[in-house]
Amino acid sequence: MLKRLLKYILTSVVGLIGFTTLSYAQFKEEAFTQTYNDHADTTARADTADKLFSFKEYIGGLSHKNTMKIGTMFAGSVVLPGTAQIYNKDYWKLPIIYGGIGGFAGTGGYYLHKYTKSKKAYAEWETNKIAYETETGQIYPYETPVIDYKAKTTGTWLMVGAGLMYWGSLMDGVVCYESDRHPHPGRATLYSVLLPGLGQIYNGELYKVPIYWGGMIVAVHCLMNNNRNYVRFKRIHNEATNPDIEYTQSISAETAKWYRDVYRRYRDYSIVATAAVYLLQVIDANVFAYMHDFEVTDDISMKLEPAVIPPNNQYAQHTYGVRVGLTF
Repeated sequence: MLKRLLKYILTSVVGLIGFTTLSYAQFKEEAFTQTYNDHADTTARADTADKLFSFKEYIGGLSHKNTMKIGTMFAGSVVLPGTAQIYNKDYWKLPIIYGGIGGFAGTGGYYLHKYTKSKKAYAEWETNKIAYETETGQIYPYETPVIDYKAKTTGTWLMVGAGLMYWGSLMDGVVCYESDRHPHPGRATLYSVLLPGLGQIYNGELYKVPIYWGGMIVAVHCLMNNNRNYVRFKRIHNEATNPDIEYTQSISAETAKWYRDVYRRYRDYSIVATAAVYLLQVIDANVFAYMHDFEVTDDISMKLEPAVIPPNNQYAQHTYGVRVGLTF
């Protein structure tokens, strides 16, 4: 359980780092500044995507010598919690963040270690019991040790608390980031990264929240259901093909294998669907925050005319088509 929990936490951290790095290319402001942004907007200029991550900007921002982009601040906070609080000059929050994360993680690790020791003691007792009774033919005289499942539950929840403190530090940094634009595209994007649908709420598009949440709930439900069936038929197939046990179930090994592969494929599709809905709502929050001030005038027109595309080399021929022009 501890390995699985740590795996999920590590995957989330790596995903956040990867997103904050790759999202610069995905959400380049230059694609929108031609029409929608005011070139005098200092925040707009500060959020360009000329560099993926600048350590000079990061160190300068921490020392308050220059402005730090919200994406750079967020990426720094993912790796080093408290970065955003230092940049936002909320120094009093640092003991709470580090004390909370350290306290929860340390106490949780203690309880999980306690559970691991009890489980190891039980395994050793069981091994010694089998060896003793086999050699002597007598009942093993030592009392059965108890596996401390309560410590496992307590430690797991404490680790969850550490994760929530870490998540809260990231959310706090985004909320407290100062900017002269509303809605701020970077803030809207990171809101949706941290909590799906929050970017839409920030942009004032509440009607989208049920759509995205409904899509994610359906996708996660399908994921859990398909994974449950995959595990079931995988277990049946393993039992049916195990020569050391007597298999008496009505489902044959071939049938179990077929269903196992089907549900595994459906489970993978569900993972892709969940990720797609999540990514879509992040992109939606970013794009509509950029286009918040975009207005369409009343003189909308469309012009259609024939077009001839000249060849790009001596062997190609002219291409004929239709050119569409939009004015708004």
